[in-house]
Amino acid sequence: MPSGISALDIIVILLYLTGTTLLGMWVGRRQRDAKDYFVAGRSIPWWAVMFSVVASETSALTFISIPGLAYVGNLGFLQVSVGYLLGRIVIAAVLLPRYYQGELVTAYALLEQRFGLATRRFTSIVFMVTRGLADSVRVFATAIPIALILEGVVPRQWVMPTAVLVLGTLTIAYTYRGGMRAVVWTEILQATVYIVGGISALVLLGHLMTGGWSQIISVAGPAGKLQFIDFYTGFDRPHTIFAGLIGGAFLSMASHGADQLIVQRLLSARTLRDAQTAVIGSGIVVTLQFVLFLMIGVGLWALYGPNHGFAKADDVFPTFILQYMPHGLLGLVLAAILAATMSTHSGAINSLAAAATHDIYLPLTGRQADDPRTLRVGKIFALLWGVVLTGGALLFPQNQQTPVVVIALSIASFTYGGLLGGFFLGILWRRATQPDAIIGMSVGILAMAFVVFAKQIAAAVPAWRGVLQPLGTIAWPWYVLIGTVITLVIGMLASYAHVAPPRDALA
Repeated sequence: MPSGISALDIIVILLYLTGTTLLGMWVGRRQRDAKDYFVAGRSIPWWAVMFSVVASETSALTFISIPGLAYVGNLGFLQVSVGYLLGRIVIAAVLLPRYYQGELVTAYALLEQRFGLATRRFTSIVFMVTRGLADSVRVFATAIPIALILEGVVPRQWVMPTAVLVLGTLTIAYTYRGGMRAVVWTEILQATVYIVGGISALVLLGHLMTGGWSQIISVAGPAGKLQFIDFYTGFDRPHTIFAGLIGGAFLSMASHGADQLIVQRLLSARTLRDAQTAVIGSGIVVTLQFVLFLMIGVGLWALYGPNHGFAKADDVFPTFILQYMPHGLLGLVLAAILAATMSTHSGAINSLAAAATHDIYLPLTGRQADDPRTLRVGKIFALLWGVVLTGGALLFPQNQQTPVVVIALSIASFTYGGLLGGFFLGILWRRATQPDAIIGMSVGILAMAFVVFAKQIAAAVPAWRGVLQPLGTIAWPWYVLIGTVITLVIGMLASYAHVAPPRDALA
């Protein structure tokens, strides 16, 4: 057993894992049909949907990496979070009313209404492939705290595989049985755990400094650690007012308006108004959450100093947890790290199963969503996707040097612009037909692959280095905006290759 983790910590973590699994299986014990399984019969109150959305977008990236950002920089990430809120307001006004016009279960059914079945299948498959790859990486990342506990208990070569299997099996169990109800209500528990863990760290940092938080603020202010606005106009910095407000807004519109993982939760609300309140409220809560974790980073800077010698920023908060957290609370914080990504993992399984059932299976078979067999098929897809994500995590190389959260974000980021551009093309451009949408999204996704992975491609193909090098300097908040614009432009140009259709189905 590694130093710093006691029997009490292990008990706390085991109680959390057991309690979460049992809660999920209990709240979702009755499922009548596929609609009940995938969108909880549209019966979830707005506040529960709101916290579910917050929990689903919070992972180890937020809990570990955000404090590291403030440790090496300042509070500039808050500019991005304000953009997140603006994007949610657009979703509430533009996309959610369209989702609630019909009995939709997946985001991509809206594209079928506008363009046709092939567009729905195309976007759903893009979602399933990218979400499956990205969440396999997240499962691996989240298994790391369990691996710490298992060291010395199982042979070294089996530590990570065993940790992945434990985490994957427990999450599959309650997600398979409980559906969206289990996902939402366990996410509320999980959000509570990691917020309590964050607040505990904030309080502990104050106690460790002689003058408390007054001393931290007094030394952090003159050092520029509390600065949160940067008016730089270039495209190579991620945390500027322009990248944050514009790029952050487009990223939020894509992740919360075109990604089934979040849209499915919003479709679980009782009414359109509840869904709108939930998505806008989640933006406010997420901003407050970022304030919490960024201030932890400021406190860590005051505690350790700027030249402590950490290998990377992500090491700062975990080091503090192991060095200073009292036993019991240490177990709770490790459970919080699990909670942060278990919620995303369970939601991913359910949303992937929903997409496979409603976007692929039902159109191919001609069956109805209320057919009893559809519920059974949906549960089978949930089980299969859970196995796929766990299997993908087992195949992930353990000696990978690139931070796993960076890999997960890179996988998803180059498809968001294409998906969001497809939705906007349908809403804004009457001439566009199904081939135009598929061509636009395909080019947008392919172009963004060159932008997101420009450095890797340039290293592999030196002849392209002159063209790709400038692309490699573009900061990540701009990715979705660029992909959306490319998709729209290509889709619009393609629409002039044919006669304009007589009317727009998505007027």
